[in-house]
Amino acid sequence: MLSPTRLIASLPSNSRHLALLLGLLLLGLAVASDLLSRAPQLTPPLLAAAVVSALLSGWGVPRLRQLKLGQVIRAEGPQAHLSKAGTPTMGGLLVVPVGVIVGGLVAPSDARLPAVAAITLASMAIGAVDDWRSLTKHHNTGLTPRGKLLLQAISAVAFLAWAAHEQQMGGDIALPLGWVLPLGLLIWPLGLFVFLAESNATNLTDGLDGLAAGCGAIVFSGLGLQLMLRGHEGDPALAGFCAAMAGCWLGFLLFNRHPARVFMGDTGSLAMGAALAAVALLSNSLWPLLVMGGVFLAESLSVIVQVWVFKATKNPATGQGRRVLRMAPLHHHFELGGASEQQVVVGFWTLSLILVALGLVLLP
Repeated sequence: MLSPTRLIASLPSNSRHLALLLGLLLLGLAVASDLLSRAPQLTPPLLAAAVVSALLSGWGVPRLRQLKLGQVIRAEGPQAHLSKAGTPTMGGLLVVPVGVIVGGLVAPSDARLPAVAAITLASMAIGAVDDWRSLTKHHNTGLTPRGKLLLQAISAVAFLAWAAHEQQMGGDIALPLGWVLPLGLLIWPLGLFVFLAESNATNLTDGLDGLAAGCGAIVFSGLGLQLMLRGHEGDPALAGFCAAMAGCWLGFLLFNRHPARVFMGDTGSLAMGAALAAVALLSNSLWPLLVMGGVFLAESLSVIVQVWVFKATKNPATGQGRRVLRMAPLHHHFELGGASEQQVVVGFWTLSLILVALGLVLLP
């Protein structure tokens, strides 16, 4: 039986063809959903956001390079990544607003969409400050972890306060087979946790060319599909927003696939996680997000477990402890095991597609 590392190392690695194939697959799923619902809810926003994002990225990447917004690569990471130093970052500035604007035009009268847009753009701004500080200090650290977490918490609390005032969130979590998990007031601290956890999980995933962008496009598409399948008429407004966000990351993927010409930076990854969390909370889709976003969860847990085990087994004399993985996050573990960067990315995309299918089977 093949080990996970050997299985990933056996995958194809042509990023150009596979990125195109991924885009066509997600477009096909959107078209199928629209045919099933007999309404063009997902295809137009996905296509519009993808095209505009691709055009803006094509225009903006050279400008980012001229501004010398080049990524600083941490020396303790995989040595193969040192060649990425100087690649323009903060690419999220080019595409996140596109997804937000196109998604907002899907249902301009729906009060939830401006709120989702606000938390997404606020998180983008936090990420931009973090990226900018990293670039100006010429070191791969921007805001302090505590400072970044505090800013994220403030924006999340503001969103949750709006949701409470407008009665946009209930106290129950929908589960498969008609089950319901009643949380009551506990839904609010859980909501804060979801925002912080999801934003930082997507941030940790953004470590390989095309990894976070591809997985993000897949998960947004999955959430949009399940929203159209739930209830009598689904939730076209939030589903359309998800399609637009999927489209903006597909357009970005043209320039972010290996070898990446631009990185999304914290500017993009924090916004991605916040948008996923906001949609899931407002649509009672925490269970689908948990399943479909399993790659993000695994990446985050890999760091938590690695740090916890290292500290628990640390020898005071040598300062060394046991490591569960070769390196965290998880994608680096497979890289150091012999799989190429592109093979790891394709493997994680494939896993995300499988998890989306599982999430659609296990709909609440």
